[in-house]
Amino acid sequence: MPFKIVRNDITKIQCDAIVNAANSSLLGGGGVDGAIHRAAGKELLLECMKLHGCKTGQAKITGGYNLPCKYVIHTVGPVWRGGSHGEEELLQSCYKNSLALAKENHCESVAFPLISSGVYGYPKQQAFNVAVETIKQFLEENEMDITLVIFDKASFDLSKEYSDTIREYINQNYVDEHTDHSTRFFGGLSRKASAPKMAVCKERAVCDDIGDFIKNQIDESFTEMLLRKIDEKGMTDVQCYKKANIDRKLFSKIRSDRLYKPKKETAIAFAIALELSLDETKDMLMKAGFALSHSSKFDIIIEYFVMKEIYDIYRINETLFEFDQKLLGA
Repeated sequence: MPFKIVRNDITKIQCDAIVNAANSSLLGGGGVDGAIHRAAGKELLLECMKLHGCKTGQAKITGGYNLPCKYVIHTVGPVWRGGSHGEEELLQSCYKNSLALAKENHCESVAFPLISSGVYGYPKQQAFNVAVETIKQFLEENEMDITLVIFDKASFDLSKEYSDTIREYINQNYVDEHTDHSTRFFGGLSRKASAPKMAVCKERAVCDDIGDFIKNQIDESFTEMLLRKIDEKGMTDVQCYKKANIDRKLFSKIRSDRLYKPKKETAIAFAIALELSLDETKDMLMKAGFALSHSSKFDIIIEYFVMKEIYDIYRINETLFEFDQKLLGA
């Protein structure tokens, strides 16, 4: 998908470029900076020595060497001094300049750490908001797979706007202990259930009758409903798939296949992008062979946001990540 959040070690991410939260000397340090230099090898340090440092908010690019990426983009985040010394603008510049370098070097995928949120003291929730908003603005005009890499759960200890309310909503509605939110439903039976075997048609007339019945009863497909709703909402294809956090290639595949069967996360992402009501969302899911269930935390979280008419897919994905659920998008 164009934007995702993962919990991982950024030095293990396979992509075109990773971003290093560097210090102004570019000669290595602690945290992410030190980890990247150790993993890349001494060749990275030798190239960085030729760059003569970097100013706060700016970015410079080097090779990836022993890392599983082509490039390392080094950017220097601001030290938090209370928020009244231009920290937000400087942090925005870190993301903007890093993305500009990635685009200039024809990168199709880039991974960021949460810049300045460690020893530089930038409050994590505010740092996260700056990262997401800046990346979101970039993706409105550009095609690129962008990953925000969170090293561990403690690094994502954010004061969520919705967490307590959603946790209460889950507790009130969660009716089972399992969290299988990818089950596909057909005629009320999940794929995991064993459907009764269809009786063999002994008479040709019976088979013909069944064929006619199916032909007369079959509803519009997921793709047909999606395209109809895009037209009804007055959106362009580009506006829809970007708002849904969906890759352009996947959208083209869906558009060209009337009977395309998406993943559940993809179907919901389009429902969010189209700002559908809860009933419309359930209808779109049914077209894809899915349903919302109170035996799934994922489904309950989606239901909560749709009921509240909160259609910001980045904020929804932040919450899904917090509750260890799959993210929306391709």
